[in-house]
Amino acid sequence: MAKNSFCLAFSSMATALSVAVLFLTGIFPLGTFALPALAGVFLIGVVAECGYRWAWAVYFAVSALSFLTAGDREAVLFFILLFGYYPILKSVMESKFRRPARILLKLLAFNAAAVLEFKLAVWLLGVPKESFFLFGRYVPGLFLILGNAVFVVYDYALSLLAVSYWKKVHPVLQKWTRRP
Repeated sequence: MAKNSFCLAFSSMATALSVAVLFLTGIFPLGTFALPALAGVFLIGVVAECGYRWAWAVYFAVSALSFLTAGDREAVLFFILLFGYYPILKSVMESKFRRPARILLKLLAFNAAAVLEFKLAVWLLGVPKESFFLFGRYVPGLFLILGNAVFVVYDYALSLLAVSYWKKVHPVLQKWTRRP
């Protein structure tokens, strides 16, 4: 029972922090990409402390609440289509697959999410296709290539954050909550 109480409180705090970060997208328009990525980082702790089931609950709660409260719908779409579930997916992939398969699966997940986000942004959110022109050329392919490079850096940074969390925060929480 104590573990469930801890997980409920911990997951609620992660949900609140993620929703607050996504709320900031209405204040900082340049945060369309960075803030959803930051909001997803809080799921690292939920996966580490409470497991996948709690992390999925946080993901769905943040997705629903941020859809209602966040100012930038495209940022919410980025969270829902990639950054919200990616820390969970990353944890699963890294425990079940060898490195070459992991890299391929991660890039497939990113590219599928990026293409779907582009299609939904144009179709659902009404983002004009003209916004994807640069010097008179239609450049979503270039954005996708650059996005892959940034995603590899993001994945690496997420790994470093997870290791740091496990080494520094997890032991403190164990002592504080007296959990094995």
